[in-house]
Amino acid sequence: MYLTAVDLGSSQIKALVTVLDKENRLTLAEVFKLPSRGMRKGEIADFNEALKAVSALFIEIRKISKGALKNIFINVGGKNIRLQGSRGIVAVSRADNEIYQEDVDRVIKASQAINLSDNRMILHTIVSEFIVNGMDQIQNPIGMVGNRLEVNSFIADAFSPIVNDVNSCVDSAGGSVGGLVFNPLASSRAVLNKVHRELGVAMIDIGFGTTSLAVFEEDKLIQAKVFPVGAGNITNDLAIQLKSSIDVAEKIKISFGHADASEVSSKDKVDLSELDPDLKSEISRRYISEIIEARLAEIFEMVNNELKSIGKTKLPAGVILCGGGSKIPGIIDLARHELKLPAHFGVLDQSNFSAASADLISRIEDPEFSLAAGLVLWGYDQIAKEETKKGKVAKLLKYFLP
Repeated sequence: MYLTAVDLGSSQIKALVTVLDKENRLTLAEVFKLPSRGMRKGEIADFNEALKAVSALFIEIRKISKGALKNIFINVGGKNIRLQGSRGIVAVSRADNEIYQEDVDRVIKASQAINLSDNRMILHTIVSEFIVNGMDQIQNPIGMVGNRLEVNSFIADAFSPIVNDVNSCVDSAGGSVGGLVFNPLASSRAVLNKVHRELGVAMIDIGFGTTSLAVFEEDKLIQAKVFPVGAGNITNDLAIQLKSSIDVAEKIKISFGHADASEVSSKDKVDLSELDPDLKSEISRRYISEIIEARLAEIFEMVNNELKSIGKTKLPAGVILCGGGSKIPGIIDLARHELKLPAHFGVLDQSNFSAASADLISRIEDPEFSLAAGLVLWGYDQIAKEETKKGKVAKLLKYFLP
C-alpha cells in the first residue's frame, strides 16, 4: 500500500512517496521537488495553473506506481482556517455503563455540532481530553465505567471553496485525496516530540508564502494559526530595495543573507553585477541583512502577539523552527532575541522512516521538507487509528454474536 504526501506550497511542490508493508512499516520510496504554480499565501489563486503544476508532479509519481496516486495526504493552508474550542456530552449507552468505541464516536460527533456558515466546513476535530462522570484529563476512556461521557475538542474549520479547489485539483490531475491536513498540524507532527508537547512549545514553520504556528502544552494543542507572511516577502523586499529581479533577490537572500545584521561586517560587499549584468552597483552584506532582519522580526512579532493573546509567553521547550525560511543563517539567535524564549531547529526523527538509500533520508532532513514529512506521518497515524478501530469493532461483534 502506498501513502503519498503532497506539500502544495506557494513556491514549490514537495512530495514524498512511501510504502506501507503488511506490518505497517513505513518505507520511503521517492522524494520530489518541483516548481509550484497558481498558489498564493497557501491557497489556490489560479486553478488552471495549479492543476498544471500538480499534473506535472503526478506524471513523475505515476512512474513509480499508479497506486501511489490513490492515497494522497495534502496540506491546506491560508489564513482562512480557524480553530475554536468545543464540548460534547453524551450518556453512556450500555446498561453496565462500560464505555465503548461507539460512545467515543458519538461524543466526538456531538462536539462537532457548532454553528458554521454555509460556506465553511469542518477540517479537523482534535480531542484535548475526555471527561467521565466529572473526572477530566482522560486520554482514552474506552473500558472505563461511567454514565456520562464528555469531550473537550478543538474544531478546525475552513472556507469550503478553498478546500474544494484542493480536492478538485488533485482529482482532475488523476489522484485521490486520502486526507487534508492543516499546515501547522502537519509540520508539528514531524518536528515535535512528546517531551516538547508536554513541557510547552511553539512550532514555527516559515514557508515561502505563509508562516505556520502551533502551540502545545501538557501534550495538548493550544493554538494553531497561519500568518500570510513568509520567506517570499523577504525576497520581495530585497528585489524592491536592490531594484533586482525576484530570481536575483532569491539568490542574494540564500547566498549572502543573515538574520542578524549586527553579526555582519559593513565592509563585506556584494558585487551585484556578478549576479545580474544589468546591476552595476556594489552593496554591503549588512544592508542586505538589515532588510532580512526587519521582515523576520515582523514575523516573530506576529508570533509573539499570538502567544501573548493565549497567555503562553513562557514555554519551557521554547520555539522549534522549521520550513525553508528557517535556513537563513542567524535565525535562531534572532528568534531567541525577539521571542525571549529558547529556540532550536526542528529535527526529523529518522526512526519513523526506512529507505532504500541514505540519500533519500538525508533529503527529507532538510527543514523545507518538514511539512511533507508531517503529512506522511499524519496519514500513517490515521491509518493506524482506523486499523485499531476495526479491531475494536471486531472484538465488539464477537462479544455480541454467538
